[in-house]
Amino acid sequence: MDKEHVKGAADKVVGKTKEVAGHVTGDKNLETEGKIDQVKGAIHNKVGDAKDAGKEAVDAVRNAPSKK
Repeated sequence: MDKEHVKGAADKVVGKTKEVAGHVTGDKNLETEGKIDQVKGAIHNKVGDAKDAGKEAVDAVRNAPSKK
């Protein structure tokens, strides 16, 4: 798990906690902030996925058999 995936997971957990706390207390601002944090977490995960795909593509090119 790379840095982006860790950030994404943390943002999702914090966001869900804020959302639930806001819902229970009736604090719409906190609830909305929690939802925003969850979206940020999802974005971090997508960035991490893209980085992983890029690394895999580079590795595939590097490890491809040479045609001579």
